[in-house]
Amino acid sequence: MSMNVSLFFRPYQIPAGTPLSVCVDVARAADEAGLHSITFGDHLILGPNLHAYPYGAFLHRSESSWPEPLTTLAAMAAVTKNLLLSTGILLAPLRPPVLLAKTIATLDTLSNGRAQLALGVGWQKEEYDAMGLPWEARYKLLDEAVSACRAIWGAQPINYESEHVKIHDSWALPQPVQPRVPLLYGLAMTPKNAARMARFGDGWCPVGIDTAAIREGVDRLAEALAAEGRDLTSQHIKVGLPPVSDSAGRPDVERTMAQAPAYLEAGGTIITVTSPPNPESMSDIYRFIEDVAKARAAFG
Repeated sequence: MSMNVSLFFRPYQIPAGTPLSVCVDVARAADEAGLHSITFGDHLILGPNLHAYPYGAFLHRSESSWPEPLTTLAAMAAVTKNLLLSTGILLAPLRPPVLLAKTIATLDTLSNGRAQLALGVGWQKEEYDAMGLPWEARYKLLDEAVSACRAIWGAQPINYESEHVKIHDSWALPQPVQPRVPLLYGLAMTPKNAARMARFGDGWCPVGIDTAAIREGVDRLAEALAAEGRDLTSQHIKVGLPPVSDSAGRPDVERTMAQAPAYLEAGGTIITVTSPPNPESMSDIYRFIEDVAKARAAFG
């Protein structure tokens, strides 16, 4: 069984005192190991109130470093050849839609068509407060951002209007290399979100759910896609494997990857594994990447 494996890399978990520039070295290592993609998280700020995190305990400090993901992925593009450049999850409503479209198009151009992004709304109201945006409008802002991106990446000159975007007889170049940049959604698979994904999206990137919930969500998405005249063959389902540790607390890659077939059977098309949480050295991260690549190869 072959599989696409993405490295979910947490740059704030590199060894103490290590410069963030090693992020590009990690991407290079993942590319050379033949992994499918690298996945990068997103927070513009982190406040002290982390209890709103909906997926259990938030294991990271407010003062952790969170490099801007699209900028970082562009740097990674320069040192890789095949690795897809992904986010999990990019907080699209926090970025002006025209700037978001330009940034993604630039990333896709510089990487020769390797952008594959997962978008969401986040869970921290403080980020919306910092940007002067209404928390209550986050889903509406997400829809507007994606709709504007699709229009801006379409026929030129652009004529498009929404509540916050007004473009008339104007050009926005470069356009992405890909005919359609894959935009996945990192949202709960409610009926409303399923309809949203079916209308605008290219897949689903759920967080912290088991195989039964994945299968249920994929089935719901399939129904919503059918209502839009689409089907699952156009979709990427990106699912994360729960990390397994050995008796010494180190990542047990073999046992972690042994879970992959069940997640693929549930509907996953891309498997995400998380980089080691507390590496003593960069060698720990590189060894993890090598072990993941070997485990993936063992599936065929």
